[in-house]
Amino acid sequence: MPNLFNEIFSMENLKAAYQKSLKGGGKYKNESLRFQRNEAVNLKALRESIHNKTYRFGGYKEFTVYEPKERVINAPYYKDKIIQLALIERLNPIFEKSFIKESYACMVDKGTHAAVNQVQNNLRGAYRNYGSDAYILKGDVSKFFYSIDREILKKIYRKKIKDENVLWVMDLIVDSGDLISEKGLPLGNSLSQLCANIYLNEFDQYAKRCLQYKYYVRYADDVVVILPKKGTAKRAKTEFENFLINHLNLKPNPKKTQIFPIKQGVNAYGYKIYKTHRLLRNESKKKIKRKIKAMPWLIGQGRMSINKANEMLGSWQGHAEHASSRNFMQGIANKRPFISIENGVLKINEEELNCYIEKIVNTD
Repeated sequence: MPNLFNEIFSMENLKAAYQKSLKGGGKYKNESLRFQRNEAVNLKALRESIHNKTYRFGGYKEFTVYEPKERVINAPYYKDKIIQLALIERLNPIFEKSFIKESYACMVDKGTHAAVNQVQNNLRGAYRNYGSDAYILKGDVSKFFYSIDREILKKIYRKKIKDENVLWVMDLIVDSGDLISEKGLPLGNSLSQLCANIYLNEFDQYAKRCLQYKYYVRYADDVVVILPKKGTAKRAKTEFENFLINHLNLKPNPKKTQIFPIKQGVNAYGYKIYKTHRLLRNESKKKIKRKIKAMPWLIGQGRMSINKANEMLGSWQGHAEHASSRNFMQGIANKRPFISIENGVLKINEEELNCYIEKIVNTD
């Protein structure tokens, strides 16, 4: 890869990264507008700063998100976002060649639903081959992103990347984590997602090549393995824990790293998965109901748009449709007068919503 640096930081690739950055969320709106006012000059200056090595990482903006759970996000500044997107565009194909097919996070044509499908296929295959004696290992890493050892990570990606100039930029971004904590990767960095896969690919390779697990799936730091018997599942749990501790300087999550019989199914990737069917997890149902209940208040106070509410309803409906939960969203609509089903899609009924909000106001 003699020209990798020039390929990544060509004006063509930087422009493509810049265009991709414009599709991001509102947190970059003001910065992106300022950048757009003189985008040709700004992109040229950004490229020159990389090529003459005067580029410096700008730091982070901190904010909190509450879905799917409360987390602190440290987001880079806009110019640093563009640099990371340019890196990812060219680095992803290089690293994905070495990833196993059973890894599903943050890759094209994969994702949670594909991971769920594979787990269910594995349950069926394991049941055919092992019968009801089979056991499941559900493995989880404690505070994964916050615990990644940056020095180990840098050694791992040097196995693939030899261009010193590319490594300089990658190290600069990874080491910017020092601004936040002694270990870990900032969740807001685009490069962190790729680095997380690079890091746990070490265990993937060990699991498939050395341990030769046949029924294996990983999405982010959640691993699901199906083994022939309880004894082999116990050994697999020990192997998982030992590899994390001794090779990656990570800690397994003791509450979430467990083994159990195949007949119990497995809670993974947003669903309770069995060989014959899958269900929405109870906590997912509660969360959906809670959010829908709050919608009239949020819309009435101007804190949520109707378009945003419809997007959320569509997302939840899509999630529910991948499970045996056909009646769940219908039940939601039946109990909430401000939600209707149009052509099979859940929508906010604005007339009913206004009446509902008015009732709330008058009641208060």
